[in-house]
Amino acid sequence: MPQFRVQDFSSLEKSPTSPASLRNKIANMLFYSTYANAKVEMVNKETGEYRIVLHGTLEKEESKWEE
Repeated sequence: MPQFRVQDFSSLEKSPTSPASLRNKIANMLFYSTYANAKVEMVNKETGEYRIVLHGTLEKEESKWEE
């Protein structure tokens, strides 16, 4: 699995996407985070609509050229 980078955030908003594809992208982002937290902002029991906000810190990218 390639490391999730800051440049990859734009891929989270690309539409249309399947739930499976979005799940894999978010799982990859969380896997490469040193800190992660989730907040449920809204759940509509009638429609099933929800809003979840993720907050976290990605691992720092290590440059191959640094010694």
